[in-house]
Amino acid sequence: MAKIDTSFLDIGYLDTLAYQDSPIQRLDPRVKLLTTLVFIVLVVSFDKYAITGLIPFVIYPVVMVALGNLPAGFILKKMLWAAPFAFFIGIFNPLLDRHILLYLGPVGISGGWVSFASIMLRFFLTVSAAFILIACTGFNTVCMALEKMGVPKSLATQLLFLYRYIFVLGEEAARLTRARSLRSFNGKGKGIKVFGHMIGQLLLRTLDRAQRLHTAMLCRGFDGEIRLVRTLSLGVGDLAFFLGWTGLFILLRWYNLTQMLGNLVTELIR
Repeated sequence: MAKIDTSFLDIGYLDTLAYQDSPIQRLDPRVKLLTTLVFIVLVVSFDKYAITGLIPFVIYPVVMVALGNLPAGFILKKMLWAAPFAFFIGIFNPLLDRHILLYLGPVGISGGWVSFASIMLRFFLTVSAAFILIACTGFNTVCMALEKMGVPKSLATQLLFLYRYIFVLGEEAARLTRARSLRSFNGKGKGIKVFGHMIGQLLLRTLDRAQRLHTAMLCRGFDGEIRLVRTLSLGVGDLAFFLGWTGLFILLRWYNLTQMLGNLVTELIR
């Protein structure tokens, strides 16, 4: 039960980070969203064997964490929870692609291991960018930015509700788990049959709770529009942020700076 409560509090903690007063949090959310999208698109556009070309892109999450005053350890911990999905997608590559691409001394490295490393690196870059976006902006503001950028209002609202109802589901699951723990002795009441009943009860209770929440929202004048106290306005700093990072991303995409630096060092050593 404590683990369920803690996990959902951790999800909500990302939103609370967006209320900090820092240069990154003060930026227009549309600019941060577009910059993150450009970053993700360019990262995933690399060849499946690319590794050295991806390494310079680490500068973006590092700078954003530093300027946004974000807890790097917390974000890394959340990424590790999702890492098994990427791990099991790429772990079979060494079995399917055994062609040797390079040698580290006498040891040959197959294309499968290189592509696996590339998948994991892309995962950490893209997922960290998404977490940083939410931590610097807040999910409410991200949904409003999507709506202002032309995304259908119904889709933006559904995304917001999906995110918010995760917490409703977590609260109801925590109550059910707490009630079962108080009524279970010597391991009784914790079998698979009870677990199945709990899943059904969880569905019914979350649907009932969601209906009550929706009724309360309608009573308070909700009409499907996402509103925030903050007004959106693009400034010189916002444009400089977007153009600067986008230009750097394009430069890193078309020029392998890591390889160029390695060649330069090799020439100097010679």
